[in-house]
Amino acid sequence: MAFAVGATAQASPDHNHAEPTAAAASNAPKRLPDGSVFLPKNSQRQLAVRTVLSEERSAPQTIELTGRVTMDPNAGGRVQPTQAGRVEAGPRGLPSLGQFVRKGEALAVVRSSASAIEKANQQAQAAELRAQLDLARRRVARLSELEGTVPAKDIEAARSDVSSLQQRLAAVGGSVSASETLVAPISGVISASNAVAGQVVDAREVLFEIVDPSKLVVEAMVFDMGLLSNVGAASASPAPGVSVPLRLMGAGRAQREGAIPLQFRTAGAAAVPLAVNQQVKVLVHTRTMVKGVAVPAAALVKSASNQDMVWVHAGAEVFQPRPVRASPLDGASVSVTDGIKAGERVVVQGASLVNQVR
Repeated sequence: MAFAVGATAQASPDHNHAEPTAAAASNAPKRLPDGSVFLPKNSQRQLAVRTVLSEERSAPQTIELTGRVTMDPNAGGRVQPTQAGRVEAGPRGLPSLGQFVRKGEALAVVRSSASAIEKANQQAQAAELRAQLDLARRRVARLSELEGTVPAKDIEAARSDVSSLQQRLAAVGGSVSASETLVAPISGVISASNAVAGQVVDAREVLFEIVDPSKLVVEAMVFDMGLLSNVGAASASPAPGVSVPLRLMGAGRAQREGAIPLQFRTAGAAAVPLAVNQQVKVLVHTRTMVKGVAVPAAALVKSASNQDMVWVHAGAEVFQPRPVRASPLDGASVSVTDGIKAGERVVVQGASLVNQVR
């Protein structure tokens, strides 16, 4: 017995006892058998977990539509040449993407590039006009010497022929090397550029597109005709947590692929985080009110069975999952209509990290 007691007293300080190991394991984040999560306070601070006290309130029922950003016809434009030719830089060079241009500013010059046959025909026509002009001038000189014996109307007609031939010759000569200056139809930002110096382009080819970043149009398709008379406020969500307010412009009265197009205009004068042809979610608020708990969209996560749920702070270090039914309010928040009660603390930041604890 004395030997056994002595051996126990002289154990190595590096000896790993079972009690400290169990204590360390108990303080680690873990998933409990009932599905809740044990998360110590220090882990909560490291994961930046934040909660808010849920409060029930009435909110408009929201319908989610798929939309696409388009150019506002009154605040956007395309630059196209009316003739085929070769592109040359303007006074400030060719504009680049994102460059701001003013209405009437010269962007590029298109120099006409006719074929060899067209140039030969124009040169032949110009030679013929020069010969006719030479004859007309000689005729005017002869009639002028006989002034007084020749009717004045004949002299005036000969001089009119000379003037007409001069104008025709100038028009034909200018068409051989004609150039067209492309100007900006509106003030805005270059959103697309398809031109380089020396490029040969055809008529009606789009070289530049100009948009006003603060005035864009969002078009969405709706299949329920009854929604047209129940549309309230609306917003576009290009990314989770981002919301852009919209204002309804109008609805079409002709179906397109079995749906009615709705057009919204971005509200506000500041530039919005949208781009032309971008796909966005359009959240339309109806005039029907529903009761629910408004929480940020980041609080909503997916369970193992792919159901929507939120995490509720049930204890100091315990979080419980709650399956819920939610509808979007805007791009940054949702309304939980079933699953949580008013007064419960809901995780609004770090919910995805809590959901990963196993």
